[in-house]
Amino acid sequence: MVDIMKKIFSVICLSLLSASAFSQWEWLNPLPQGNSLSSVYFADANTGYAVGGVGTIIKTIDAGSTWASETSGTTYTLLSVFFTDANNGYAVGVNGTILKTTDAGTTWISVSSGTTSTLYSVCFPTASIGYSVGNGGTILKTTNAGANWVTKWYPGNDLTSVYFITADTGYAVGDQ
Repeated sequence: MVDIMKKIFSVICLSLLSASAFSQWEWLNPLPQGNSLSSVYFADANTGYAVGGVGTIIKTIDAGSTWASETSGTTYTLLSVFFTDANNGYAVGVNGTILKTTDAGTTWISVSSGTTSTLYSVCFPTASIGYSVGNGGTILKTTNAGANWVTKWYPGNDLTSVYFITADTGYAVGDQ
């Protein structure tokens, strides 16, 4: 009987030890908002945005301690978010969705992308020049802060992320 009690005690101690060893992560707000999130971007040290399923956009103004839901105006999944400054930001996603805010995320407007391809990533190397990439090698470019987008389609596999270091030098990665 003593051996059984020692084994039970050992199992309980190991369970508690492993639970505390993996507790470095802390669930922050929203508690929970319920939709998957696919991208996060911080415009400064305190102000950040995350986007995800069913048009979810959430915002923090206290470095992630609390988050508030923003109204996106879409039910399409959003896959990437990027801000050029404290007020101007973009979110892209399923069915060619491009959203733009000019008031730090208070309101989001839909912008025509000219495609129904899923857009996986968005990046703006300058305030006016931006790129988005997606399904089937879709590459979009804007030169007027997202008002209009031109398709620079590269037929091939899906492009899942894009990053530009200057207005003319960038990198895209994807499947295969």
